[in-house]
Amino acid sequence: MEISTAAIWESLKTIPDPEIPAVSIVDLGIVRNVEFNDDQLKITITPTYSGCPAFSFMKEEIIRHLESAGIFNYQIDTSLAPPWTTDWMSDSVKAKLKEAGIAPPSHKVECPQCESQNVDVISEFGSTACKALYKCNECSEIFHHFKQI
Repeated sequence: MEISTAAIWESLKTIPDPEIPAVSIVDLGIVRNVEFNDDQLKITITPTYSGCPAFSFMKEEIIRHLESAGIFNYQIDTSLAPPWTTDWMSDSVKAKLKEAGIAPPSHKVECPQCESQNVDVISEFGSTACKALYKCNECSEIFHHFKQI
């Protein structure tokens, strides 16, 4: 692998979010910055929320990718400010979530299968703290909604 910031970004795009494998850690905006300071690579990452249990796993995956490419002179910094927000998600990322059966963040929750807004909350917490569990009253589908943060 060519060692450039563009190549590093491309490599990081292959790391799926461990809780939502339909999108990468770059797609979600967890990877904030990639830069070289002299000959040291510096990567800045931000958790989706401060208590995210998958964050250490994501950091380990970044390290694994770097070291498997022969990159050992790196620093990974965690930045909590500004805090991560779903506003960082692009429309293409939201489309990937919907294709995976997860309602993307929105104030109007819509079933990812039939697009009905006639839905009920089953639980404010789904398989992860950033998702809630819903049921569609039109198609009877049970689905996760990625919370608007």
